[in-house]
Amino acid sequence: MKNVYLFILLFSWSVQSQQLTGQIKIKENATELPIEGVNLIWLNTSMGTITDQSGNFKLPMSPNSNKLVISYLGFKTDTLVISSPKRLMHTLLADADDALDEITLTERRKAIQKSYLEAQNIIRVSSEELLKAACCNLSESFETNPSIDVNFADALTGTKQIKMLGLSSPYLLISEENIPMVRGASQIYGLTFTPGTWIQSIQITKGAGSVVNGFESIAGQINTEIQKPSQDAPIYINAYTSVNGRQEFNAHFNTKWNDKWSAGSYVHVNQRTQKFDKNSDSFLDVPISKQINVLNRWQYTDANKGWVGFASLRFLDDKKQTGSINFDPETHRDTTTFWGSEIETQRVDASLKIGYVFPDTPYQSFGFQSAYSNHDQDSYFGLRRYDIEHKSFFTNLLFNSIISNTKNKFKTGINFSFDEYSERVDLVDYQRRDEVIGAFFEYSYDSLEKLNITAGIRLDSHNRLGTFVTPRVHLRYNPWERSVLRASVGSGRKVANIFAENQKLFGTNRLIQLVENGGSVYGLRPEKAWNYGLSFRQGFTLFQKQGDITVDFYRTQFEDQVVVDWEQASHIRFYNLEGSSYANSFQLELDYVPFRNTALRLAYKNYQVKTTYGTQTLQKPLQPEERFFANFEYKFENEEKGSQWKADMTYHFVGEQRLPSNSRDGVGYSSERYGLLSMQITRVFSKQFEVYLGGENLGNYKQLNPIVGAEDPFGSTFDTSLVYAPIFGKMFYAGLRFKLNNIKK
Repeated sequence: MKNVYLFILLFSWSVQSQQLTGQIKIKENATELPIEGVNLIWLNTSMGTITDQSGNFKLPMSPNSNKLVISYLGFKTDTLVISSPKRLMHTLLADADDALDEITLTERRKAIQKSYLEAQNIIRVSSEELLKAACCNLSESFETNPSIDVNFADALTGTKQIKMLGLSSPYLLISEENIPMVRGASQIYGLTFTPGTWIQSIQITKGAGSVVNGFESIAGQINTEIQKPSQDAPIYINAYTSVNGRQEFNAHFNTKWNDKWSAGSYVHVNQRTQKFDKNSDSFLDVPISKQINVLNRWQYTDANKGWVGFASLRFLDDKKQTGSINFDPETHRDTTTFWGSEIETQRVDASLKIGYVFPDTPYQSFGFQSAYSNHDQDSYFGLRRYDIEHKSFFTNLLFNSIISNTKNKFKTGINFSFDEYSERVDLVDYQRRDEVIGAFFEYSYDSLEKLNITAGIRLDSHNRLGTFVTPRVHLRYNPWERSVLRASVGSGRKVANIFAENQKLFGTNRLIQLVENGGSVYGLRPEKAWNYGLSFRQGFTLFQKQGDITVDFYRTQFEDQVVVDWEQASHIRFYNLEGSSYANSFQLELDYVPFRNTALRLAYKNYQVKTTYGTQTLQKPLQPEERFFANFEYKFENEEKGSQWKADMTYHFVGEQRLPSNSRDGVGYSSERYGLLSMQITRVFSKQFEVYLGGENLGNYKQLNPIVGAEDPFGSTFDTSLVYAPIFGKMFYAGLRFKLNNIKK
């Protein structure tokens, strides 16, 4: 036994003695801060790691390379020569003029990053990528990303919805700094509640995600990182206007009180006051709207002692008016003179995050998260009414450490949440309270050169779903140089909030039918599915230019699902699945740099999303089987004047979509195929000031007669839900960005 113990000690000492350790910081606005998520990799190998929450890392020495490449979004990529194991303290710089003598600038980091080293299939989107389009809010942040499909929700609200792997956003876990955010009552409009300028980065995870973040993820996860007061500019201004009557104003004000404390105030205001009816159907093409959104953040960082903390408080007031162009709420509400709708939402969010990294053991840390939200929506649609109040509380305690050495890591913790709902659907009230407590454990093995396995399991006890287990496994393997093969499998569950997730039904006069079966929510059983994924990526060099090809296939198989049945024109039915339901997603993507200062991204996607409706298994309505995506960017830099031009072009081809039965089109009608072209040109005058001009849907494609029964909006055939393409047509916009980096105290 003593010999075994001695062997373990010697093995552990041998591994650690051949390791490079250290801390990576970033320098911006004359401030140095440790940063999480920095990539470190030995040049021309697949051996690498990323920094933890305190910027610390451990990486075995490579027998094949002594050049260490260090990179992070928005900062210069550095290459260091490392001759022996030691503790490395290094700072990444945003300004090349400040570069140290030992650093060689190799390349500027891409705005969309895909790692060769992680087990999960994660796409990281930087704030630079978001600037390729106007990006007024989170729902519009994915226009230049082929992994997410942006769809039109209905003919009334102008709201855009997203899909991934052929499934709509309720099947995604959408979080803000790893705290669940867009869910429940906010499922439809919540993506519009995060302004684009507030977003620092987005992480998109395809397939089953980590068990750390909960059991609700089925098709994937989207996590947004909000601007940090210590890293954002002291003053940032963004203004936007468009020809469809939309104006926006964003202002960031950040203050650094001392070396440890920073604070930021973020203000967003948007409005649309003009009325448009370009298709002459007497209904507004886009709603009249107004939103006020205010966020305050406080940040504490003590890198020497290992503490970091964030506290946030947000208030939102959002109002929309839509319907007939002649509708006046003061006069026509609750009458049949003109059809109109108002949707008013007030929301309060508060959150607290605390992290601690043990100074003597930087691979070991714990974190605490807590969040509360109150979402209150009052709305009516003609003579129909829908009100919902959703109070939510979430807390999570997380611990990270290793087993024997840094190749074997684990995360464990517990979380608790409750959701309290109060809904009024026409004249019927629904009330419920959901409570769940869960524990999770996730183990990661990383050989750093060829293999990475992440296996997680969580146990949850839910007052409505019962007690259940959620397993998830991710595997990464590098078969040869510049290649990565990933596989994943995992389950997910969710409670279907059938009215909050399908609010476009209130823009119809269809009868609502619930086919109850004794389930615990609306008389229906919860949803459960398995997700299986396989992805392969290969890098290549063509004409001395870098590129990569990615092929992935994901299948989501439902064991139980709440079916939303629009197949009969007179009503909409909700019932539990009796038959099969699955979503197959295939994507082929090419990223290539054909010339200096250019980038090309192409993607082809094929979806088979089928569900059993009654006795027939059909492609889901308003789900195209094929999509094609292309994005091209060009930059022209003038180093002497410190200015540059940027041009971005994005094209979306959308295939045929099946429409459910309705009084106008009958049964078996499919939409037209169409393409959408968008462009934006940005003139960067300096690091402080730039202006941009852009256009969307430049081909001016419009869906003709998007509203069924528009001439009789109170009749039985009225339906605004069958929207598959733009209504407004081509749209131009312009804006400016200004930031003041240094303020004298």
